[in-house]
Amino acid sequence: MPACALRRDMEDTDPSQSLTDEVAAHREPSEDVGPLFVNRWSPRAMTGEPLDESAYRPLFEAARWAPSSRNSQPWRFAYAARGDDEWETFVDLLHDFNRSWAADAAVLAVLFSKTTDGEGHTLSAHSFDAGAAWENLALEGTRRGLVVHPMGGFDHEAAAERLDAPASYDVEAMIAIGERAPTDSLPEDLREQEAPKGRKPLDEIVSRGGF
Repeated sequence: MPACALRRDMEDTDPSQSLTDEVAAHREPSEDVGPLFVNRWSPRAMTGEPLDESAYRPLFEAARWAPSSRNSQPWRFAYAARGDDEWETFVDLLHDFNRSWAADAAVLAVLFSKTTDGEGHTLSAHSFDAGAAWENLALEGTRRGLVVHPMGGFDHEAAAERLDAPASYDVEAMIAIGERAPTDSLPEDLREQEAPKGRKPLDEIVSRGGF
């Protein structure tokens, strides 16, 4: 399916209202939850085309409203959009495997979390809270039919150095955001992996009364 047709098909189906066909083929929730949670997954195939700022800024707005301990809001996103002077700086942070597909993103972002509060006290939940912000961003991207893919495979030390992160911030993850493309646009060894993954049964992750 051509990329434009794929995008149009996704726009015609609101992922917050029902499971998309490709997700339903791989996932079946065991409880009644909003389809948006099940529809979120991490494709890799992107068109390599830029996105208008108005298409991706709402994802960061969604992240802004995440909950955090003592309302500390420790997350910080540094990003470059395709065409920015800093674009190659972000691409160069990626490990080779991730660069093979994430270089086709429209936006690359690095998520940091502040480890201390304004008085220098340790924020023990800073990573947990940054994860909540990431999830908000990812769900809003899913709602808009965009690819939003998190990565750990990048040079964390170089990210902190080249993006001028203060010493009080930890590097958490890198995120690729872009327009969805057909699977056959990926390198051949990645095409079979381009499908929603299942999840452990609920009873394996939840136990009443103790571990």
